[in-house]
Amino acid sequence: MSRPTDLLSDLVGDVDGVVLFSPSGSQYTEFVEAEGDPVVVAADNDVEAERYVELPLTFDNVKDRIRFGIEGAMERDFLEDGDTVACAVGVFDDAIDGVVRTPVDESMHSGIFDLFANSRADPNVVRDVFDVAIELGKKGQKGKPVGALFVVGDAGKVMNKSRPLSYNPFEKSHVHVGDPIVNVMLKEFSRLDGAFVISDSGKIVSAYRYLEPAAEGVDIPKGLGARHMAAGAITRDTNAIAIVLSESDGLVRAFKGGTIILELDPEEY
Repeated sequence: MSRPTDLLSDLVGDVDGVVLFSPSGSQYTEFVEAEGDPVVVAADNDVEAERYVELPLTFDNVKDRIRFGIEGAMERDFLEDGDTVACAVGVFDDAIDGVVRTPVDESMHSGIFDLFANSRADPNVVRDVFDVAIELGKKGQKGKPVGALFVVGDAGKVMNKSRPLSYNPFEKSHVHVGDPIVNVMLKEFSRLDGAFVISDSGKIVSAYRYLEPAAEGVDIPKGLGARHMAAGAITRDTNAIAIVLSESDGLVRAFKGGTIILELDPEEY
């Protein structure tokens, strides 16, 4: 009869590498001595790992955390398509308490690493805006699907390339996305036309903005409408990102540099 240790050995015995999520110094040293050079994914490189991927925010969902870390490792050429890795990660606590075996393949290039790690806006602000868009996509307004456009970062330039459609309820205010009360307001205002403009730090600069960058040269999939075209154009002409909730198909899409880099279904998130 196989012993538990034998079964666990089979789980990780033939992996191509190890990914450590937020290890302690002693854990990292132990893995270096036993396995060579693991990839470290953490908020800070306290262990001075040679192969390091910054984790700019905490993912409560372990699967999302692992996907982010692996995608970042692929971007850094630490891992490649076809590898199989053992991920040592905290499941029930911040400390490592579990091991997940996972294959590495190109489908993991979802765009989430680039969106959070390489955007001008604070990663937590990006996450908060995503949360609003996803919740709105799940619930809609009074049971009916709605669309919304959030432009995040480089707010000064975005404001210069847009004009107001109506009174700005956030003018001279100091409210930030992520505040539960403010998020209720965002969901209510989303039923009206125009984009929300949010600063790098999360301050809500404006609602009801009509984006005016030229759409020539912006290539979006057929079937997507004016919101997506505006999102592509404004992110091409500024350092902002845009998060769009589609009223027609209910998907949430993120734009950066004029192109779609992430697409997800709120019902599966």
